[in-house]
Amino acid sequence: MSAEDHMPTIGSDAPDFTLPDHKREAVTLSEQRGKNVVLAFFPAAFTGVCEKELCTFRDSIAAFNDLDAAVYGIAVDAPFSNAAFAERNSLNFPILSDYARAAVRAYDIAHDDFAGMTGYTAAKRSVFVVDKQGKLQYAWVADNPGQEPNYDEVKAAVEKLQG
Repeated sequence: MSAEDHMPTIGSDAPDFTLPDHKREAVTLSEQRGKNVVLAFFPAAFTGVCEKELCTFRDSIAAFNDLDAAVYGIAVDAPFSNAAFAERNSLNFPILSDYARAAVRAYDIAHDDFAGMTGYTAAKRSVFVVDKQGKLQYAWVADNPGQEPNYDEVKAAVEKLQG
């Protein structure tokens, strides 16, 4: 772990990134300024808890849209896997591929040797809310991969940015 690897603090600039979505189109966080952004990092497509989490965000997307918030799922899986995952679960928001683990490291949420696979780094299940100015306003990181975020808490964090 390098010296610059540490979780960004609330109120600081959210680490910027450019990642391909599941259609292999580049998405840059700093280009989302002017809207609130929910970043939902998850360990792996096609796993039970990840499907439940992403489907919960899918089912509440209208509420986030009403709050002028964009939702992005982020995993280290390739865009091809993410596309199949998004299609199978009718996800209505982009799934970004952090295949080089740049965002995972920038947000200090690398889960090294994931699932006992030596050398394989996944994202820790985590949610970050970024405000319209690109500042981090909410951060949650799971203690273990089976833990889901508090969805009401995430929505409340976005609601607080209104007004």
